[in-house]
Amino acid sequence: MIQFSNFEKKIKIIFKDKNLLQQAFIHRSYINENPSTNLSHNERLEFLGDAVLELVVTDFLYKKYPTYTEGELTALRSALVNAVIISEVATDLGMNDYLLLSKGETKDKGKARSYILANTFEAYIGALYLDQGIEIVGKFITKTLLPKTGEIVSKKLWRDAKSLVQEKAQEFVNVTPAYKVLSESGPDHDKHFNVGIYFGSTLVGEGKGQSKQEAEQKAAESALKAKNWLD
Repeated sequence: MIQFSNFEKKIKIIFKDKNLLQQAFIHRSYINENPSTNLSHNERLEFLGDAVLELVVTDFLYKKYPTYTEGELTALRSALVNAVIISEVATDLGMNDYLLLSKGETKDKGKARSYILANTFEAYIGALYLDQGIEIVGKFITKTLLPKTGEIVSKKLWRDAKSLVQEKAQEFVNVTPAYKVLSESGPDHDKHFNVGIYFGSTLVGEGKGQSKQEAEQKAAESALKAKNWLD
């Protein structure tokens, strides 16, 4: 059985209720494959943790960026709590080593695993909130996730690249950008797309991602850099 005490030592947060800690790492697929256990999956904790995470991040951003508008704060929060960033934090914390998954889910190391890790991070926050309250949760989020804010702000990753490139393209070259899938590869559960962004018939940039939407965002970022429109 997984020794969650090792995770507690690594994170330096010891749970009073060990069952809550374990539940945060239990994926629905594990329960489906092991119905005789008396365990519960982590979806209710994830629901709670999502709300707690949003509150802590919102409070932090509101105080740190007093001149930002509501729209800017919303975009920045979305960039900070999106699944990609949260999954990276969960991976850095070693959460992947403690997941309780079905045999099928254990084999999948692609995008689905990243999504599970993001959900687990939120479930852990929910469990920690129930076990030790908002103050400890705030310290945990401040230590693990909020340091990402500087990079997101300095690189302007909080701005939606597709919206920004459309605004700039209409302003400077009087065209509306179009996107086209240039190539795709990989099995259905782990697809990779290469998308081009065009101003008229001219290819301005390319982007790769595990979904068309992600690849389009990367392509838009590429076009913004190519045109020097980031500032």
